[in-house]
Amino acid sequence: MVQTAGERSSATTLRAADRKREILAAASRVFSKKGLHATGMRDIAAELRMHVGNLYYYFKNKEELLAFCQEESLAGLQRLVEETRALDVGADERLRHLIIGHVQLLNETTPGSVAHLAVEALSREWQTRIVALRDNYQRSIRRMIAEGTASGMFRDVDPEIATLAILGALNWTVKWYRTDGKKSASEIGAEFADLLLAGLAAPGSETRSTVSETAPGGEQSNPCRTH
Repeated sequence: MVQTAGERSSATTLRAADRKREILAAASRVFSKKGLHATGMRDIAAELRMHVGNLYYYFKNKEELLAFCQEESLAGLQRLVEETRALDVGADERLRHLIIGHVQLLNETTPGSVAHLAVEALSREWQTRIVALRDNYQRSIRRMIAEGTASGMFRDVDPEIATLAILGALNWTVKWYRTDGKKSASEIGAEFADLLLAGLAAPGSETRSTVSETAPGGEQSNPCRTH
């Protein structure tokens, strides 16, 4: 079967995107060993056993790689928001689903997400773009919290402060999470959800959700399992 020019172009784009994610996974390993700021493009190329010139074909510099990581993370988080909105459940259950999914995405789905925190390492042009995506995600969480308060599930809190507290806890997991640790990202996310939702719960309300039994993507979550 002969491919059309459009099909060949689409296949090439997909291969390039896959290769970029492979590079990001290698960068993640080097970031863990050397630190984000001490890692150079030559270090990443060496991890891949790739000539540094080939690496520059995909990313013209380290900033572009960091920006790609942040865009990938935020795009995944936005898809998580859309998935969460589709759930026919209360605000507490939606927020639980989002918390678990957020921890999973940063620590298992998108490699190199330690760069998710490195907005200050980007130029002003990139920062403007990334911050706009981040703000959109934050608004979605604030909306969930406001809905929970309006329904009586959550106590009367400042949605903006509550959102920043939740995101501070979730995002910082990229600093200490280890794939060979005692608990998976979904299990850690479930425990975070229990703690954070307990802090939001209105007196006498029930915020424990059946959504915590199944993590985003269908993986069974069991907070008691250890490796």
